[in-house]
Amino acid sequence: MIYRNCTPASFITRLNRFEAEVAVDGRRETVHVKNTGRCRELLLPGCDVMLARADNPARKTRYDLISVNRQGAGWINIDSQAPNRVAAEYLKSLHRFDEIIPEFTYGKSRIDFLLKRGERRILLEIKGCTLERGGCGYFPDAPTVRGSKHLLELAGAAACGYECWIGYVIQINGIKSVQPAADIDPQFAENYRKAVSCGVGTVCFHCSVTPESLEITGSDLPEFF
Repeated sequence: MIYRNCTPASFITRLNRFEAEVAVDGRRETVHVKNTGRCRELLLPGCDVMLARADNPARKTRYDLISVNRQGAGWINIDSQAPNRVAAEYLKSLHRFDEIIPEFTYGKSRIDFLLKRGERRILLEIKGCTLERGGCGYFPDAPTVRGSKHLLELAGAAACGYECWIGYVIQINGIKSVQPAADIDPQFAENYRKAVSCGVGTVCFHCSVTPESLEITGSDLPEFF
């Protein structure tokens, strides 16, 4: 996916989960942060960020903050809505599935994708990874009750005969694997172990990231997926 009408800026401070102040062309501007996670290791005073102008001219903030340049890691996309979009594009490009159904209701959750292939039914929950430590990706970067709930739903679905996967869209160049960030969310890490023991698989989607784009360039999907 490619963002339109982009503008470089310098990060000043985060005001709350949804807003930040940046410097654009010498002026201070309040912008929408498209990620409610902590991003503490990313959004540092003075770092370079990229903004995309919002389509709605009546909106309170004129720009979305979509990516940040972290020293040593390069540009990282932090748009939490982007992983599902690029995953949908990538899955369609594989031409492996008879039907791809987004936002599939299972139990008390909405799983990102139900994939149909003949008689097979595959549930795929997508998570975006923006946290890097020592060349490895980690998820989550903040406690996520919703993420733990999805893992338990997938574990239950696997017991009922579905093929279940959690997919990490890695929004960082060069990172090939993702691990649970147990120090940030021990409950998620524990539920991840439970899900894997119940047959839930893990797949990583590797991305090419620029300040103005995010594209899945490959994955470790098995051929039978």
